[in-house]
Amino acid sequence: METKQIKLNTPKEVMDFVKTAEQCDFDIDIYYNRITMDAKSFLGIMSLDISKNLNVAYNGYNGNLENVIKKYAVGEA
Repeated sequence: METKQIKLNTPKEVMDFVKTAEQCDFDIDIYYNRITMDAKSFLGIMSLDISKNLNVAYNGYNGNLENVIKKYAVGEA
């Protein structure tokens, strides 16, 4: 299980993330504190506090997903 921390600042960034997640054939969860949402759900992610850093957990590999996670990664050079 991979876990990464990301920051999505705008609804457009959320949509970019969701569209990429939808292309994956494995489950992707996004969570903040104790609230977990399906990362393939735009409304689910928008219901979280996107002003905070969010954690993404997934079990699989997709190059496009990895690129999007790097794009929105927190604390990585």
